[in-house]
Amino acid sequence: MAVSCGVRAALSSSSAIRKMFEEGNSLKARYGADKVFDFSIGNPDVPPPPAFYKVLAGIAAEKTTGVHGYMPNAGFDFARAALAKKISLEQGVECPAACVVMSVGAAGALNVVLKALLDAGSEVIVSAPFFPEYRAYCANHGGILIPVPACPDFELDVEAIAKTLNANTRALIINSPNNPTGRIYSAASLDALGRLLNEHERKTGQLPFIIADEPYRDIVYGGLETPQIFPRFRNSIVVSSFSKTLSLPGERIGYIAVNPGSDEFTLLLDALIYATRVLGFVNAPALMQRAVAQLTMERVCVDIYEKRRDAFIEVLDAAGLEYVKPQGAFYIFAKVPEHDNKSGGAAQDDIAFADLLKRRLILGVPGSGFGKSGWIRFAYCVNEEIIRSSKNAFVDSVKEWENGAS
Repeated sequence: MAVSCGVRAALSSSSAIRKMFEEGNSLKARYGADKVFDFSIGNPDVPPPPAFYKVLAGIAAEKTTGVHGYMPNAGFDFARAALAKKISLEQGVECPAACVVMSVGAAGALNVVLKALLDAGSEVIVSAPFFPEYRAYCANHGGILIPVPACPDFELDVEAIAKTLNANTRALIINSPNNPTGRIYSAASLDALGRLLNEHERKTGQLPFIIADEPYRDIVYGGLETPQIFPRFRNSIVVSSFSKTLSLPGERIGYIAVNPGSDEFTLLLDALIYATRVLGFVNAPALMQRAVAQLTMERVCVDIYEKRRDAFIEVLDAAGLEYVKPQGAFYIFAKVPEHDNKSGGAAQDDIAFADLLKRRLILGVPGSGFGKSGWIRFAYCVNEEIIRSSKNAFVDSVKEWENGAS
């Protein structure tokens, strides 16, 4: 047998996002990029801030001996210190440089954290819908992802989490602003979750970790803010990257930040640094560590994404599609309309609806891949003209669907 049984099984349900992205590239080659409405993947097209190019040019010209060599597995000391200042401001908790481990993007950070925390069979709770790769990341390290449905407006359902929490719960993943919904979990819901976990600790002596996946923290609209994690949860870890805030997804640079008040803080940091090494990352990219250390306060222009969100809402309204208005990130989660399935009943088949849209060169990702069937995710990190040009194709697709097409 060429591959393991586990990988064989995983390949059969591999990322719907990547599959749609690759199909989009094929359609663009066939019909032309301007004819395809590709809303499949969160690949930012907004350019990095001008300061990035200036900083990159400066560090690329540096020829000091060893400038491209190894550094401590946790990262350069100056990069960790710079990120610690940033995190202290965001979280409202003073974080020394020792709290930070530089990582290969947020995905690398999550794998490092889960490697450090999980034993075989450990459970990790996540609110559904959720980023699909979480399931694979947990499985990588012997863990089991336990999805818990969110509220109808995609807010955290703390009561549902309470029914799922048990002695085998090692961590909860909080992704806010959320992919795929754009929902920012409210301070009230996080406070309620904090009370729940504190009560769980009183009863069991165990306090699960909150793992906050925050690559979209700064992409928020209408004056909203992403609530702080560290003041609410003693055992908490923030993972993030510069993929979205600086539009650098291909550079794979991110970080792990550990709440300085966490249990066994020193042992936990040692475990994270060990995991960074033995998972084969060794260290985060040296060049990008130098760059982001000088760019911690820089951001892409969020106003561009807000305008695109509003343009996409106009398109969905014209087509008669329901959705939950995104508060952040650059995704909109739309409900698949009911239709006559030609067998006497109604259906909400997100895969069939995605296929119908694809026939009109609209690419979205079925919600079943995110743990929420009957919905479809559209990424609006594309040119606004493409969004507005898609209106007729959406309108025609919905009409065909409601008339019984599949």
